[in-house]
Amino acid sequence: MARVGGATILFLVLLVANAATIALAASSDDDFDVNGKAKPKKVHCKDKNYPNCYNIAKYCPTSCARTCVVDCNACSPVCRSVITASPPPKIPHASPVSPATPVTPYPAKKAKCLNKNYPGCYYREYTCPASCPGTCQVDCVTCRPVCNCDKPGAVCQDPRFIGGDGLAFYFHGKKDRDFCLVTDSNLHINAHFIGKTNPDMHRDFTWVQALGILFDSHQLYVGAKKSAVWSDVVDRLELTFDGAPVYIPAIPGASWQSSHSPSITITRAHVSNDVVIEAEGKFRIIVVVVPITRKESIVHKYGITDDDCFAHLDLSFKFFSLTGDVNGVLGQTYASSYVSRVKLAAKMPVLGGNKEFSTSGLFATDCEVTRFIGTSNADGTEALQY
Repeated sequence: MARVGGATILFLVLLVANAATIALAASSDDDFDVNGKAKPKKVHCKDKNYPNCYNIAKYCPTSCARTCVVDCNACSPVCRSVITASPPPKIPHASPVSPATPVTPYPAKKAKCLNKNYPGCYYREYTCPASCPGTCQVDCVTCRPVCNCDKPGAVCQDPRFIGGDGLAFYFHGKKDRDFCLVTDSNLHINAHFIGKTNPDMHRDFTWVQALGILFDSHQLYVGAKKSAVWSDVVDRLELTFDGAPVYIPAIPGASWQSSHSPSITITRAHVSNDVVIEAEGKFRIIVVVVPITRKESIVHKYGITDDDCFAHLDLSFKFFSLTGDVNGVLGQTYASSYVSRVKLAAKMPVLGGNKEFSTSGLFATDCEVTRFIGTSNADGTEALQY
């Protein structure tokens, strides 16, 4: 009897384990799309001390599609952990075996928290993660380095957007044209696209070369200068405020503040090509100038030549006072009535709308979806209209 009882118990254990395995496999299938890629998980802020973010649904970034949490303070999804990259190995001086031209990778940059309101993290230095060795910032709240291009509000590369809902999509636009990224009652942001025509495709390869930002009665220009040969130590960033050039000493942490509008501050995050622009109560933008490397050109077949490395802007936006009626390529994803048109199963989810987002100039507000009104000047005259 004991022998029979043991066999019965063993049979029941195997049966239960098998059932659990089947149930786990069934539930795991829902976590992946038809191509086997992880679907972005929906997460919520559960801290009632943040009423503006509490229980609002956010989607995990693609870099941690199933393992993110909501930073309730920033009200955005963040990856649970970021692996800090080790410094790149030294390249030996031996001649290469292959006759191909060697490609130098981005060296891993250092980043610091520059916000004195976080004394426990202020000025602590971190190495950028391997996934973004040249374009990271330190999140002073969590005190860790994060990739600018993996957060909601990011506009990077051949423009890859991450909307306010956390979903990634592409908007290619057209080269040498201007498009409205954000348009609201007192904020309007246009982008100038540069690019290369690909004869094998029905679109251009495009990148954001400059921004034209309008708010109140002000104009802010942010642009990447055209460059043939790239060097990290040469500043390719161009800034003007209300038509006047902005000069910032080449020192990390150095800042500029407008004498006419004290709430506008521009701070260097690195010695060159990396600044944080903040308009108090309106927006914060992390701006990094980057080139198209030879390796990227070969891998993606961009066709970049030696006369132009197509220096462009990688951007990370944070907004503080948008209305529910906001629009634009990126702005619409923050609107109260927005329903995503992005097909998550697509290998490259592309958002159309060239016609509705196209504008006649970098500081024009004539796109079909414009919402910009602006405010009056201090002397009572009408704010600038474009």
